[in-house]
Amino acid sequence: MSGSGRPAAPAPSPAPAPSAARADERLLRTSPLRRLLGRPELGSVVGAAAVFLFFTIVADSFLQASSFGTVLYAASTIGIMAAPVALLMIGGEFDLSAGVLVTSSALISSMFSYQMTANVWVGVFVSLLVTLAVGAFNGFMLTRTKLPSFIITLGTFLMLTGLNLGFTKLISGTVSTKAIGDMEGFDSARKVFASQLTIGDVEFKVTILWWAALVAVATWILLRTRFGNWIFAVGGEADAARAVGVPVIRTKIGLYLGVAFAAWVSGQHLLFSYDVVQSGEGVGNELTYIIAAVIGGCLITGGYGSAIGSAVGAFIFGMTSKGIVYAEWNPDWFKFFLGAMLLLATLLNAWVRKRAEATK
Repeated sequence: MSGSGRPAAPAPSPAPAPSAARADERLLRTSPLRRLLGRPELGSVVGAAAVFLFFTIVADSFLQASSFGTVLYAASTIGIMAAPVALLMIGGEFDLSAGVLVTSSALISSMFSYQMTANVWVGVFVSLLVTLAVGAFNGFMLTRTKLPSFIITLGTFLMLTGLNLGFTKLISGTVSTKAIGDMEGFDSARKVFASQLTIGDVEFKVTILWWAALVAVATWILLRTRFGNWIFAVGGEADAARAVGVPVIRTKIGLYLGVAFAAWVSGQHLLFSYDVVQSGEGVGNELTYIIAAVIGGCLITGGYGSAIGSAVGAFIFGMTSKGIVYAEWNPDWFKFFLGAMLLLATLLNAWVRKRAEATK
């Protein structure tokens, strides 16, 4: 009896351990098939195999060794940008200024070097600083204003388009830059950004190495670093990520800096491949990078995707653009194949994700 006269309440029996009813998912063993179905790039790999088989049948020269180098080069020019764009999309954001930023980077290197009569490496370094500043501006404006990245980067896209044309005509008097092929440092810069090496009878552009390196670094960041966890977290639910201590602002600015760095690499390749740069280039390429990432399994809503998938998406681009040429078809059909592939890849990825979730 208690002091108040009421019988003492029996001690509550301990609640059954939740682990007995539901085990921790992180400790569950998963079969190799289930892990395979859970990979974001699975749909794009299947699509790449289908495109490869298709052009192998319809284009006799598609399987030649020289064609392989050409396809890889076409894929690398897209893949260099698609890898950081994929990370940005996993983080839940877009960058519509990415295509024009490539041209801006090339124009800055060329015009600074020419006007200052400096070693072209000085112009290349200045271009890197300015390009990174544009990326930081996108990230800063996004995180401070809370406006959608679509609006922020669309504004940057329009401003850069105007600046590219305006400054080029103001300084050069035309819509293209002056040739800098005879300036000091051009040859060494060309080796870094636009050289090629021959293996057997096949020529490989150095952009393929840049592409492979960027995909490897992006994959390592996503899967092996704390920053990779932050990218998935802010892309899945930014407020929840912030609540558990994820530095959302720093993560998103870092993602835009990654896109800017890749734009700088692509811009230097553009400059040192052709010696001169047209101020109107790059418009529309931002959609190509986004499509490559989506074909590779990235969700537009964020929180899901992979850098390897973006590489597969870019490879599909390369096979399609060159496969149509080898098949001697009218290249006007390229956009039709592009749209069809985007639709099929998205549907296939959605189907694979449903199958993977159904097997959990």
